[in-house]
Amino acid sequence: MKRMHVHVAVEGIPSAIGFYSALFAVQPTLIKPDYAKWMLEDPRINFATSTRGRQPGLDHLGIQVESAEELQQVYGRLRESGGNIVEQGQTACCYAKSEKSWIDDPAGIAWETFFTTAENTHYGDGTGEHEARVAHEKPCCTPQAASASVPSQACCSA
Repeated sequence: MKRMHVHVAVEGIPSAIGFYSALFAVQPTLIKPDYAKWMLEDPRINFATSTRGRQPGLDHLGIQVESAEELQQVYGRLRESGGNIVEQGQTACCYAKSEKSWIDDPAGIAWETFFTTAENTHYGDGTGEHEARVAHEKPCCTPQAASASVPSQACCSA
């Protein structure tokens, strides 16, 4: 059975724990100084927050599977989508050891598909995730977004 994954970047873990614990009516299943995770059954979701240096807000979405067979099924769906897949492979991230791949949806939201095989004592160095995200980076300004009266780099710093 698959589980939806949502990862939100936050400014502070304590305030995130307070808010989301009230919203979900349950405490996180994993708390670290820079990370908190709720493995919920109703709704069936892996909801995570972190303070890993990104802008606060939606960081990425994902599909977590429970077996290598399910992961291959989801990988097949990624290939059918026609998007650019970044195969991260075996990695340590988010206090877990997983195999994962990344793809951007048409709106530019990063999706990770992953199978977690074990816990990890540290967050991970983010190397694989960083490489996956760099492959998905887009210019911050598009010709439609930049106007003649606004320098092209202004929207990057806005």
